[in-house]
Amino acid sequence: MKTQQKGLIMRLRNVKGSREAIAVSPYTINEPETLKGQWKQLFKNNNPIHIEVGMGKGRFITSLAALNPHINYIGIEKYSSVLYRALEKMEELKLPNLYFIRMEAEDLCEIFDKNEIDRIYLNFSDPWPKDRHAKRRLTSKEFFNRYDKILVPDGRVEFKTDNNDLFDFSLEQIPEAGWIIEACTRNLHNTPSMNEGNVMTEYEEKFSSAGNPINKLIAVRHNNP
Repeated sequence: MKTQQKGLIMRLRNVKGSREAIAVSPYTINEPETLKGQWKQLFKNNNPIHIEVGMGKGRFITSLAALNPHINYIGIEKYSSVLYRALEKMEELKLPNLYFIRMEAEDLCEIFDKNEIDRIYLNFSDPWPKDRHAKRRLTSKEFFNRYDKILVPDGRVEFKTDNNDLFDFSLEQIPEAGWIIEACTRNLHNTPSMNEGNVMTEYEEKFSSAGNPINKLIAVRHNNP
């Protein structure tokens, strides 16, 4: 994670009352494991479900949910004070196709069943730069094994980052996990075929405005139709 990102999270982590607000919000799911295999019942429709793992303050996923009412969204974030900022957005937007969960990404398979998720978004994930923490990176083989257990057969993972080391790591790990990199760019905003319809996160806008190129890849399984 970039230094400025770490500093921001540290400042937000202690927002007074954030845990209490999350616990009582109608937009958060406090016992997600009870909905494993039943998420479409929560949304009361059979629309596809997309999740963002590590959603930050929620700009990306709230924008997608507003643009695509025919798709259900779940935002996942482990930091209470960051998730609280997303709740503030939802209080204004009141989107019926979006819910939030405060949880660790390692527990995805505890709350989602086989073939329950259609797409996974990973945006500006923590790079965990020390080698001993490689398994914690959201694009590691270990995490792609988790994604394999919850995605539909033609599901896909979309990953964006400005961290070149993490992107290089991802380009190695994803094929080792048995997946195919369907599309890839090291300069998203100058790649029309991949940038069309792109929704920016807070960090993406900040980093790209500073002249940092944004990396993006899309990964699918070998048996993708």
